[in-house]
Amino acid sequence: MAEKKVIVFGLDCATPQLVFDQWASVLPNLAALRERGISGPLQSCIPPITIPAWTCMMTSKNPGKLGCYGFRNRSDYSYDRLSFATSRVIKEPAVWDVLARYGKKVILLGIPQTYPPKPVNGVMVSCFLTPDTSSQYTYPPELKHQIAAEVGDYILDVDHFRTNDKGRLLNQIYEMTEKRFKLFRSFLAHQPWDFAMLVEMGIDRIHHGFWKFMDTSHPKYEPGTPYENAIRDYYRFIDGKIGEVLSCIDPATAVLVVSDHGAQPMRGGICINEWLIREGYLHITEKPSGIVPLHKAVIDWNQTRAWGEGGYYSRLFLNVEGREPLGTIPQKDYEKVRTELKEKLEALGDEQGNAIGTRVIRPQDVYPVVKGVPPDLIVYFGNLAWRSVGSIGLNTIHTFENDTGPDDANHAEQGIFILCDPARTVDRQQTFRDGLSLFDVAPTVLSILGIPVPPDMEGTVI
Repeated sequence: MAEKKVIVFGLDCATPQLVFDQWASVLPNLAALRERGISGPLQSCIPPITIPAWTCMMTSKNPGKLGCYGFRNRSDYSYDRLSFATSRVIKEPAVWDVLARYGKKVILLGIPQTYPPKPVNGVMVSCFLTPDTSSQYTYPPELKHQIAAEVGDYILDVDHFRTNDKGRLLNQIYEMTEKRFKLFRSFLAHQPWDFAMLVEMGIDRIHHGFWKFMDTSHPKYEPGTPYENAIRDYYRFIDGKIGEVLSCIDPATAVLVVSDHGAQPMRGGICINEWLIREGYLHITEKPSGIVPLHKAVIDWNQTRAWGEGGYYSRLFLNVEGREPLGTIPQKDYEKVRTELKEKLEALGDEQGNAIGTRVIRPQDVYPVVKGVPPDLIVYFGNLAWRSVGSIGLNTIHTFENDTGPDDANHAEQGIFILCDPARTVDRQQTFRDGLSLFDVAPTVLSILGIPVPPDMEGTVI
């Protein structure tokens, strides 16, 4: 009997309201997998962002255990040392590392936080964090020459997806996806494998670039543009590409389709550092003449008690005596100030003062272990319907222009999960599941392949 195989299609930011509801009837390949298997919304990690979410999924470990809380993390308790979260910061074994112990061969393509690539029992093409294709972005190293011969100029990620040049953006998303799936099909045909996984970033990029053209509830909705169906058509394109892959592999292969988080319309932005200045927590020595990132401002650290980072969620840092170089908050007052900030931020409304449902999270409340240098508070403005704007000089708390370029969507806490394993009988009354977690994916893969699940993995077998 042939050895069992598992293939995973990772669709960054694919969201359940589109896949399971709105467009289910026009996604025949995903619908067929759901019909023969199980599916449901997949709860992401805290925070629900590409990095660290994919690594959390593949290690079945939370961000506190990984010591990674976003794309950039504090290197130490100084004020200016932020470092990108590359593969070097991850010390926990991923599912492919566990599989290697049992001699299983892998194909890994585009999985976030795999740059620079580490040795694997198979082949790896790293992710969008790669500076460019002149970098060493494959394992083994010589694989990059095969990629060039196979698809020409491989696209790691689209250039500047926060842009008003929508035509260029759309064309590049399609070109990127076409090349990634072509390469994946070639690997599947010519490389030995037991576990194969591709992550496509195009859905994330098209959500951020085109959501306002699709969603009538978006505050910037633009009806009747040439891009009205851009997201739907791209989902259909992805569905077709998945179908092409499935037609080329053994029908006994177990298939998973997963995403790291979902998406929702972006209502606006909260200027976290403008708010901190207004409330007396952050002091700058002079007002900037225009809009500038916080790190370009001259901050009076002797008077500052807190500052924040922008992004799809906000990370708030406190200036603590004995911890930061010029700390101003006595250790004994740390929890008092943290609670004060939490309560004030959760009470902050929209531009008219209406409640928006902001959530403020203490890392120690959600992570059993907290490694590295975590933020003191994690803030979901409007439960992620509003993004955090870190720049100063906007002279407002609420903004409807993004400081990093046009962006229509923010993340949502639930992605998608689909599992179709021909070897498993599914109760037809339980094909749609609730309560699924991103941490369950790695244990489920191992279980399908007959590999013992390490006891320190946090998820359970689906």
